[in-house]
Amino acid sequence: MADTEKQPVDRLQTAIHGTPKLHPDEQRKYLGTFRERVEVAVTVYQIKRHHYVDELNRAFAAHPDYRLLINGNLDEDILGPYMAAVAKAGVQFTLKTDNMYHTGDDDYALVFATNTAINQDVIDIEKRYQPTVDPNVKPEKSGGLFGKLKKLL
Repeated sequence: MADTEKQPVDRLQTAIHGTPKLHPDEQRKYLGTFRERVEVAVTVYQIKRHHYVDELNRAFAAHPDYRLLINGNLDEDILGPYMAAVAKAGVQFTLKTDNMYHTGDDDYALVFATNTAINQDVIDIEKRYQPTVDPNVKPEKSGGLFGKLKKLL
């Protein structure tokens, strides 16, 4: 088929199916963006078990021009603290509510990303940010076997 014959077919296909997306599975996984643009991300499994507001605030402070993509198909009680944090930080965010964004444990709940490729090696929030430690809480020292015996006597 010649190029002039192919153009109307391409336009018809685009009209029927919409503009083709580049790597649609990758964009679906990362809440509408590409892996290469992600600074840090939180899975649904992680967000159900721990609060990452402090860690995300550190990311917001380091990159105030990035955007937080939020899986809006999760319960409001899970997302509430993050919505408040992103609003307080003044960082842009987008709530993704299309039913193509799933809420299984391996799916992403929050993706903090930019509009250009940054190719961050590690995007998992637990691996990127060590938990913040309260300086007023002193860790207990075990003291070994002799320390335990000393406490008993």
